[in-house]
Amino acid sequence: MSIFLIKAFQLILCFSLLIVLHEGGHFFFAKLFKTRVEKFYMFFNPWFHLFSTKDKWFARLFPKVAAGETEYGIGWIPLGGYVKISGMIDESMDTEQMKQPAQPYEFRSKPVWQRFLIMIGGVLVNFIIAIIIYAMILFTWGSDSLPMSSVTNGFSFNEMAESAGFRDGDIPIKADGQLIAEWNGTVFRTISEAKVVTVLRNGREIDLTMPDGGLNLLEMINQEPRFLSANVPAVIDSVLPGTPAAKAGMVSGTRILAIDGQPVTWWDDFDNIMGRKSDVLAADCSHEDSLRLRNLTVTFANPQSAIVATAATDSLGVTTTVIRLDNDYKIGFLKKSAYTIYKIEHQEYGFLASIPAGITYGWSTLKGYVSDLKYIFTKQGAKSVGSFGTIGDLFPAAWNWQAFWNITAFISIILAFMNIIPIPGLDGGHVFFLIIEAITRRPPSEKFMERAQMVGMLLLFALMGLALFNDAVKFLF
Repeated sequence: MSIFLIKAFQLILCFSLLIVLHEGGHFFFAKLFKTRVEKFYMFFNPWFHLFSTKDKWFARLFPKVAAGETEYGIGWIPLGGYVKISGMIDESMDTEQMKQPAQPYEFRSKPVWQRFLIMIGGVLVNFIIAIIIYAMILFTWGSDSLPMSSVTNGFSFNEMAESAGFRDGDIPIKADGQLIAEWNGTVFRTISEAKVVTVLRNGREIDLTMPDGGLNLLEMINQEPRFLSANVPAVIDSVLPGTPAAKAGMVSGTRILAIDGQPVTWWDDFDNIMGRKSDVLAADCSHEDSLRLRNLTVTFANPQSAIVATAATDSLGVTTTVIRLDNDYKIGFLKKSAYTIYKIEHQEYGFLASIPAGITYGWSTLKGYVSDLKYIFTKQGAKSVGSFGTIGDLFPAAWNWQAFWNITAFISIILAFMNIIPIPGLDGGHVFFLIIEAITRRPPSEKFMERAQMVGMLLLFALMGLALFNDAVKFLF
């Protein structure tokens, strides 16, 4: 199965699960308060649907289900899902119903507190599901962490980091006096928000004062080379058969020493050299230049057990040879990572212990996401907004249940927060107007709600258009 299909299947499975559960939260509270639910759809269904319990063939097979008050179905536009609740203005824009006298089973006839729970039900379920998934991940697989103190070779830093006072070989250990316990993606955010970062340099603790206003997180993570990266020796983990690396005689444990005469110590050095070559290849160069740039002079040393003397191998077992990149401009090996080079700490969790740990992890993830959301209002942040292509790219190229559930929990938290934002058309918009009604003891007019719903939907369509455009630019150019 191709990488595209594997990622697409994971994306569809993730979204289908989370949409059904989110809408199920609204459905649960609506039924609890005896509010009629007319439709329960996974995905949107303008003009037609893929499946419905009101279809004639289904009605003949299951007449009792088809005769129920709720139509269950699957739409054809995988942008979300919905439940259509009687007596409320939603994305269906069914205003004719609202012109009729209110019925006791309708949403508008229920007390404010019941309507509040119905509207917040989806968000509540999304967050609870994320907590449950995180807890079960910890219970099933435990957690692996790489302590900063284990990265004995220190870190490499780019020009932006060096201008802030960092030096190659430093190990960030504290931010505003708080210990930076482990090396993971949150270190970037921690440094970006800190006023003072303490590093371990040549065995001494050095305090670095960060620029006023902090560092821009998006710039830190999007720059090439990256703001900081763990120094990992340029040792190959495995070689893919039939690739240029395999034909050159590289094996697991091979150490890259130089590329085109430029010395390589860490994988960061290798990435910088290859990144510059990729930039040139991506430029409008001639066919002859492209063919020439695909040739690499690589100097490497195999482990002693794998040394095979050739005309290019010296007495120390070091080989210098010219290899030709494949059609994707790859050599064909997998690198050893920081998690395979340095000592990691593994922690197991019992069932009861996994629950508070899952809550803590979920809450920390939510806080981090909310903190990062401020960048969406910047020019660079707007460019980073993505839709299904970007989200699908989060999933691994090979099926991995732990990674799948981890990403699903993260997306569930994103859906929970995005839906509670007080934008008309989202759950948060309805909740906001219910709070206004509770305070003023007077509901907004139906005409106002119709207009607010239209404005909210236009905003959402504009945001989706931006996300789709960014995906197209990213994957086509």
